[in-house]
Amino acid sequence: MKKIFLPLFSAIVLLSSCTTDNTAYDGPSLTDIYGEFSLLNTLSVSSTAIDFSTGQTLSCGAEFSKNVNWKIEITGQTSGGVNTIEGFSRIIDATNAIWDGSASTLPMFRAEECVVMLTIENEVDTLYQNVTVTGTKPIVGLLLSDFEAEWNPGWSSFIQTGADMSFIITDADAAGQGAKYYDMGGTVDWDWLLGLIDIPATAYGTPAFTLNANPNVVYFNVLLSKIPSITNGIVLFQFREDDNSDGVYTEGEEDLFSIEIKLTSNDGWQLISYKYADLPTLVNGTAVEPIGNGIYEPQKLMQVSILMLANPVTGYSQAYMDMLLFTENEPFKP
Repeated sequence: MKKIFLPLFSAIVLLSSCTTDNTAYDGPSLTDIYGEFSLLNTLSVSSTAIDFSTGQTLSCGAEFSKNVNWKIEITGQTSGGVNTIEGFSRIIDATNAIWDGSASTLPMFRAEECVVMLTIENEVDTLYQNVTVTGTKPIVGLLLSDFEAEWNPGWSSFIQTGADMSFIITDADAAGQGAKYYDMGGTVDWDWLLGLIDIPATAYGTPAFTLNANPNVVYFNVLLSKIPSITNGIVLFQFREDDNSDGVYTEGEEDLFSIEIKLTSNDGWQLISYKYADLPTLVNGTAVEPIGNGIYEPQKLMQVSILMLANPVTGYSQAYMDMLLFTENEPFKP
């Protein structure tokens, strides 16, 4: 009988082909692609009443027979605020579905009834739970106003004698935060300025606002709402520093930084956040060299002014404003 000898390499290949392959492969499993979907545990919430003001969080739960793309939307029934959580998994639990009271889409949540809705990609089932928010997420920082109270008597304002002027605190529409906001609107056919508000630090009992001296960690935040079909609104924020600390701002000699927001698109509430160190000096909307010492000194900020503007040839203009807030280390997270 003739003997057959295999080369060593061929023998290794032959033997290896007979062994079990435990290699992990990238990509979805066959079960995820072809397996039948079933709901093993329906949508649940960790509590039906939640108080975010005390640091509580809400976790959602569910379990499926395979990994799926899922989306949870939590909607405030009074505010209209929405928080969205998305993932790809077989199990939803506290590791991947936690809500801390934040809003992915403004307005911010109130103390209100909320609906938790779970949808699963390529599946017809939509699952619901109801949750009552008894306390909202705290606003941390130096809050100048959220317009929930009446007008601060330390503020001053100027309103043009135009047509249909409306510079008031109101709750006529949904606020960006809470129940009230500031409505700025009217028609002025001879000037860009419709009206303004001056907010001095003295209205809060100090000659300058109590802010960190490092301009890279100070952020100014405000909620603004563009009114549908109105595209000519401009909101100008001005920040006056008392460079020489004499208690008086001297025009043309001390720093005046600005933020100009043109409300031309994106109807509804939006969050505007600026780092203090990035504020430009503006003249007629154009960035120029600083007019004071050119040093960003938040601890010397003595007045914030808000001007509602519109090109006089464009007719009526209007915008809503809510929650004027300075935060430290990061922009505000609604």
